[in-house]
Amino acid sequence: MARRLDHIVLCAPDLEAMRQAYGRLGFTLTPRAVHPFGTRNHLAQLQDNFIELLSIDDPAQIPPDAPGRFNFGGRARDYIAGRRQGLMMTVLASRDADADIAEFRAKALDTYERLDFGRDARLPDGQTVRVGFSLAFVTRPDMPEATFFCCQQRHPPELFWKPDYQRHANTARRLVEVVMVAPDPQPVAAHVGRVLDAPPAAIDGGFAIGTAGDRVTVLAPAALAARYPELGAVDAATPRFVAYAVTVDDLAAARRVLDDGSIPYRAAAGGVVLPPAQAFGVAIELRAA
Repeated sequence: MARRLDHIVLCAPDLEAMRQAYGRLGFTLTPRAVHPFGTRNHLAQLQDNFIELLSIDDPAQIPPDAPGRFNFGGRARDYIAGRRQGLMMTVLASRDADADIAEFRAKALDTYERLDFGRDARLPDGQTVRVGFSLAFVTRPDMPEATFFCCQQRHPPELFWKPDYQRHANTARRLVEVVMVAPDPQPVAAHVGRVLDAPPAAIDGGFAIGTAGDRVTVLAPAALAARYPELGAVDAATPRFVAYAVTVDDLAAARRVLDDGSIPYRAAAGGVVLPPAQAFGVAIELRAA
């Protein structure tokens, strides 16, 4: 069965600016949380997946690089230093991170030791609980800015998923697509297909991998420009994530939020598209569910 989208990791130097911007877009954000490897985040919880806003908390807590280990904090630090902001990672749901690593190794993909960590999470009633995760990363040398990993939640679901955090003024429901650009989409799509365990399907200017509600799309630069002209000239020398799509229950309500906030957008088939200036380096498509 093809892997489903769990979340995306959006990275920028100023977490508070990201929180305020996403609030203006109509997203409800969880309270700030701190990771043990030098980063911090806010989440926009959707229906069974989410958007993660991430920045550096304490550089001194970022561990040194070590063979066979993925340095999450170090990757975020280097991403911010080189690109400043953008969509850094796409994350897939997992029930067994060890099985994911074994599968990646069997496919001769570059993977790492399992990364386990825990952090405190503040609930809507103010209570603090401990949540834990196991991560299985997979990378490719020619895709340094497009990392995938699988995320296994090691806590009761009710400690993490909260209806109060899943209600959004823009009526956001679910993350359904991540869009990549690549100078040559075919080998990138083949790699993504092996990671998602889904065959790439040819589309105009690229490939679609996964189901309609859990899709990664890889486009050539010309096809990307046709779909998202607001992105302008994108650096496509190496593959990278450049846009994502979220379904909304009430598109009119989403548009009202944007209009009330004087946030520019473009009408698109079945939805609207927000330019990267409003979303820290990526285009956002809000699409009628």
